[in-house]
Amino acid sequence: MLSYEFKETEKIRHLVNEIEALKIVFATIKPLAHVEENIRRESLLKSSIYSARIEGNPLGMDDMKNVTLSQNSHDLKKIEVFNLQRAHNFIYGKNVPNNFDLPLIKKLHNIVMKGISANAGEFRTEPWGIFNPAGIAVYLAPAYFKIPVLMGEYADFGKNIKHEVPVKSAIMQFLFEKIHPFADGNGRVGRLLSLYILNQGGYGFRGTVSIEEAIDSGRESYYSSLEPSIDANPFVVFFLESFISQSKVTIEKLTQIREELAEDVLLPRRREIFKIIKDHPYCSFDLLSRRFREVNVKTLHYDLKKLQDDGFIIKVGKTRGVLYKVK
Repeated sequence: MLSYEFKETEKIRHLVNEIEALKIVFATIKPLAHVEENIRRESLLKSSIYSARIEGNPLGMDDMKNVTLSQNSHDLKKIEVFNLQRAHNFIYGKNVPNNFDLPLIKKLHNIVMKGISANAGEFRTEPWGIFNPAGIAVYLAPAYFKIPVLMGEYADFGKNIKHEVPVKSAIMQFLFEKIHPFADGNGRVGRLLSLYILNQGGYGFRGTVSIEEAIDSGRESYYSSLEPSIDANPFVVFFLESFISQSKVTIEKLTQIREELAEDVLLPRRREIFKIIKDHPYCSFDLLSRRFREVNVKTLHYDLKKLQDDGFIIKVGKTRGVLYKVK
């Protein structure tokens, strides 16, 4: 197993205590089912987008809100985000395995890299290292032929490590990045593994916290804390601080909303369509289709019909002159 150094400092103890306090606050919030579900959907989408952005994917929330994979099956950037969405949904889903083991790690990589790499779910078979601008290696990952043994030891270590769950989550991500077991996708899978450990340990906050958003905004600190070194403390501090900042954002959202609105029951795209019609009385289909360019015309018509059937909007006029307004 790769060696590492970690010392539980006073600062780390303080951060862990703050997470414990936030966990208690989160548990006391009376959940508004549809509101929380909407926050969870947004958080999981953000987690997927920002995890991809950390690796250089330029897509943002506006690029992905109303996209379906079938329409963009050759767009690798969008496939990457969709894959990450599937992986996040898997982690927080009912069928996620309880065992931290190699099959879990390989499955996550397979989900993340499906349609992107022919080696999805397979360990790398070539050397890997970090080189400075002069071309000098500043860190060389373990040789590829050592990966199977190292990863077996890594999985066993994950079952037995004796730290508080948030600290364990950070250390396991730190070590995973050092081993760098796959040719591509290590950062994405490493972050997923840390979320898996948090969730399994009772710190998942029901999938409503997008720690990747904080990591992306502090990308320089993220990379510097993973610099070629066996000292895990800088990364543990960065990870805990990122988790705390995003947990506070989620708790603020949940506590600000006192009651559910009728439209909170709607699926995300239909809720957005309803909001546009609400903000633009007598809204035309042409306006909506321009706002939802990625959505098939038939799908958009179906969404509008469902909104009518459910009593949210009414249709005014006929054929090409049809307009929509809130009921």
